[in-house]
Amino acid sequence: MDQPIVCNLVKDYELEFNILKAYVTPREEGLLVLELSGEDKNYEQGIQYLREAGVKVQPLSQDIIRNEERCTHCGVCVPICPTGALVVEPLTRKVNFYDNKCIACELCVKACPVRAMEVHF
Repeated sequence: MDQPIVCNLVKDYELEFNILKAYVTPREEGLLVLELSGEDKNYEQGIQYLREAGVKVQPLSQDIIRNEERCTHCGVCVPICPTGALVVEPLTRKVNFYDNKCIACELCVKACPVRAMEVHF
């Protein structure tokens, strides 16, 4: 980008940010996963600013999905999840996926032996 987008989110919209993941290569498309927080009005204006600047915006919950038919509830993904989005239910021993906690780090995608965790674009 030719402008300081994240800086503008802070300065112009009073938003706080946390970089969860970044992948940028020179002269190529990049990926930046941000956690944004602030007042609702400022947040909505900041998101609109990003869209007008040509940034594709999507909630994290749309990035990682679990293929329920493939999942065997083996639990391999649980200890590697840094946010607790994958948790073993003590009574049933089934793995629950809480997409609202997911930061799309993709560690579960790489670890899943049956490929039940998928990246959804």
